[in-house]
Amino acid sequence: MKLLRYGPAGQEKPGILDQSGKIRDLSAYIKDVNGAVLDDASLDKLRKLDLESLPAVEGSPRIGACVGNIGKFICIGLNYADHAAESNLPIPAEPVVFNKWTSAVVGPNDDVKIPRGSKKTDWEVELGVIIGKGGSYIDEKDAMSHVAGYCVVNDVSEREYQIERGGTWDKGKGCDTFGPIGPWLVTRDEIADPQKLGMWLEVDGKRYQNGNTSTMIFGVAHIVSYLSRFMSLQPGDVISTGTPPGVGMGVKPEAVYLRAGQTMRLGIDGLGEQQQKTFDA
Repeated sequence: MKLLRYGPAGQEKPGILDQSGKIRDLSAYIKDVNGAVLDDASLDKLRKLDLESLPAVEGSPRIGACVGNIGKFICIGLNYADHAAESNLPIPAEPVVFNKWTSAVVGPNDDVKIPRGSKKTDWEVELGVIIGKGGSYIDEKDAMSHVAGYCVVNDVSEREYQIERGGTWDKGKGCDTFGPIGPWLVTRDEIADPQKLGMWLEVDGKRYQNGNTSTMIFGVAHIVSYLSRFMSLQPGDVISTGTPPGVGMGVKPEAVYLRAGQTMRLGIDGLGEQQQKTFDA
């Protein structure tokens, strides 16, 4: 299934894509696409619905983040060896963990705000993993049963704030609008292997990132298990699993960063596409 949320920001309704790509309204069955409906039993009930009988959503509504009421937005850094190299950083022995604040979450096609005074706002296409069943100390062999599905994430990052301003990475990762998520939550049964997904990102039509989840240092199952040693994972949590090379910071001979009036377009095989315009705060 491809689940989504549509409508004005803060007033999104739950929806599902039918076979023809039309949005069907799920409001008669669930209140929202969030942790409360992402366990296997709840998803199985939705699978049994006759989509043709659901109300069709007319027009082209705004698409919101594909998960509502996100509890934790956890990110993994330097999870592609070639991205670590372009960042001039060693390959990590264990996953690098940081957070994006949930106030950063926006829809997949919402505008991205460049913070006041920023000179180094950057892009990162990433595979998002959405938790459906919570747990602590999850065995790696059981980890995938805790995954509800996957989505596209743009881990927008301000590199000066992240690297040059002291403290942890978080201050450069969680600015408002720095977390576009969606367009869809694609349930795990639709993705045969999350470690074989092509991913890409363009700015103003120029392709900067071309990667594949097959080159992750730490795969999805390992990440879910690893994180559960340090915190309980809960339904509706989102994990962003790292980016392949091609970020603006890594462009040679001189880094390239975002400025107002540009357009980012990005996507992952089977998970859809995003497009954001940038503007100054």
